[in-house]
Amino acid sequence: MGQTNYSASKAGVIGLTQTVARELGRHGIRCNSVLPGFITTPMTQKVSQKVLDKVTGLIPMGHLGNPEDVADVVAFLASDDSGYITGASVEVTGGLFM
Repeated sequence: MGQTNYSASKAGVIGLTQTVARELGRHGIRCNSVLPGFITTPMTQKVSQKVLDKVTGLIPMGHLGNPEDVADVVAFLASDDSGYITGASVEVTGGLFM
C-alpha cells in the first residue's frame, strides 16, 4: 500500500527518459536516468532496523548502497565515457530488483 504514486512517478521518469533520448538524440543530446534502490540516507534512517534487515537480506550484494554508489553512476553517465549510452535507466540497487 502507498506505492501507487511512487510507482507512477518512477514509470514517468523512465518514459520521459526514453522520449527525450529518442527525440533529441539526433542533436547529440543524451538522456539517461538513475534509479537508486535502498541507499543509506536520512530517509532510510527513518526506517526501522527490522525492515532494513529484511530488505538487506533480499539484496544480492548484502548491504544497502551509499550515496557515492549513485554519484559514481551519475558521473559516468555525464562523462564522455558514456557517449553512446542514451535512453537507459540504470538501477543502482545492489541487484534487489533482478
